[in-house]
Amino acid sequence: MLYNYREVFEKYKNDYNLKQALANKEIYKIAKGLYSDNPNVHYLSVIAKKYPFAVISGHSAYYYYNLTDIIPREITVCTNRNATRIHNKEIKQIRMTDELYYIGITTIEYEGVIINIYDKERMLIELIRNKNHMGYDLYKEIIANYREISDSINMRKIEEYLPHFVNADKILEMLQDEVF
Repeated sequence: MLYNYREVFEKYKNDYNLKQALANKEIYKIAKGLYSDNPNVHYLSVIAKKYPFAVISGHSAYYYYNLTDIIPREITVCTNRNATRIHNKEIKQIRMTDELYYIGITTIEYEGVIINIYDKERMLIELIRNKNHMGYDLYKEIIANYREISDSINMRKIEEYLPHFVNADKILEMLQDEVF
């Protein structure tokens, strides 16, 4: 189990006991302010604990939904505009307005870790919106995989989400041409 500093301090009561526990390998320091009773912790567990309000998006979300087999170089997360900046080379932070940030947030289990991620419908809208910002081959791969699962895509969610985005009519038209 992962603990932040406050939680581990509550367990060990003071720095001396914490240092003793670390020396005796009862607990392990995983990252700054993060501790675990297991020396091997999944990287997504660390991200979920350290940044509880971050929502996985972009190439990372497509990968975790098995819509692409290209492993992302960095984890893309979205936070609201007022969130603290994430200073981590392995994480790309996208800050957005509350109106867009909260649309389509869900949780999934990936390799035993519960993560915050945007749902497939939101990610399909994002794919169409950001078509020109990704490679052609990656875009075609993800669109082809969306076509395969088009029966499981909830069109009501898409219709509910679209009014919040600029050029909603064009996005809907492209969705109908490319996927459905």
